[in-house]
Amino acid sequence: MSRKYFGTDGIRGTVGQAPITPDFVLRLAHAVGRVLKKTEARPTVLIGKDTRISGYMLESALESGFNSAGVDVVLLGPLPTPGVAYLTRAQRASLGVVISASHNPFPDNGIKFFSAQGAKLSDAWELDVEVALDEAPVWADSASLGKTRRLDDAAGRYIEFCKSTFANDLTLKGMKIVVDAAHGAAYHIAPKVFHELGAEVIAIGCSPDGLNINHEVGATHPQALIEAVKTHKADFGVALDGDADRLQLVDAEGRLYNGDELLYLMADDRLGRDEHVPGVVGTLMTNMAVEVALKARGVQFVRAKVGDRYVLEELEKHKWLLGGEGSGHLLALDKHTTGDGLISALQVLQACVRSGKSMAELLAGVTLFPQTLINVRLKPGQDWRASVNLASETQAVEAELGDTGRLLIRASGTEPLLRVMVEARDAAQAKACAERVAGTISA
Repeated sequence: MSRKYFGTDGIRGTVGQAPITPDFVLRLAHAVGRVLKKTEARPTVLIGKDTRISGYMLESALESGFNSAGVDVVLLGPLPTPGVAYLTRAQRASLGVVISASHNPFPDNGIKFFSAQGAKLSDAWELDVEVALDEAPVWADSASLGKTRRLDDAAGRYIEFCKSTFANDLTLKGMKIVVDAAHGAAYHIAPKVFHELGAEVIAIGCSPDGLNINHEVGATHPQALIEAVKTHKADFGVALDGDADRLQLVDAEGRLYNGDELLYLMADDRLGRDEHVPGVVGTLMTNMAVEVALKARGVQFVRAKVGDRYVLEELEKHKWLLGGEGSGHLLALDKHTTGDGLISALQVLQACVRSGKSMAELLAGVTLFPQTLINVRLKPGQDWRASVNLASETQAVEAELGDTGRLLIRASGTEPLLRVMVEARDAAQAKACAERVAGTISA
């Protein structure tokens, strides 16, 4: 049975259009409450949000829906997605709820859930909720209604948790760090984390007005961070996205490091401390140079489908700790149950402080392979999988690349596009091969 409302990361869309409307969100919370009450007499849920103006409306709708099902609510206010995951576990709550559309612009919003253990929930749980959504509501009577309270020190608790993942014998004193919170959920948290660990902090993207989240700042628009690092002659720049589960880093030279490079650096740091790193999980899009470098260190590398939930699934299957995506979703499961931009940044900074080396020096042995990505628009009803020419050209390109490159063909999940990606040690070869394959699809 396929899911009707849930996507790869909760339910997301444009505010005011189905399903991101107050009436649906109230019904959603009521349905979730009924599912919770099958196994728990008096559930408690935590609700956090990012800084979008629509968060007020959706928070009220969620609160009413949960209360109407006899579920207690604790409001956390603006808080990063991984902060909600942490507090759900720390508070022994039944469920964590995040109101956020992550890196999307402010007209969008969404709802996602975390289990009592602070982890993403299963497809089966989401299907149970969708079944409950199609059933008539069962309103609790007055004596059984849920209550709501606010956790006033939610931000402070999460700040302390982030700091606890940084080695006690190390400090950020003497460092100047630009922190860009994308005018999002970490605007009042990220600067304090780095400041309290000793750094001099220059904050940008930390003045939300409800309408400016992710607007020309943050992990999806790193140019603002690059310019600020150069202007202030900072040692590092840290950029988060709207809900602070995604990270990009910039060094003193203004060079931007993506998630693939940071994932390798985190693994390399642990290997340098003689920690056992049996394997690392990336995605289909992870740069091949990272795979080659890890295998040279004796570390297995597995590719998951694109999406941090799929990275997490592979990590749990192999019982490994480190995984991530080039977009900056990074997982260190011995530090947190979910991807956390702040904690990932601290892991990288810790490696630099401990080694006395810059990110460039730590990554000197990893040169990313050039990649060419071509999006080919499909005609209505076009069955690209049945193309003999595509199959033949794919085979030829794969033979040409051998083990010095790779070809990836995947359909877009949201548009009638086929994405053709080729990476190779030589940029011209990558471009030529991608164009050859793409040409058989559009022909």
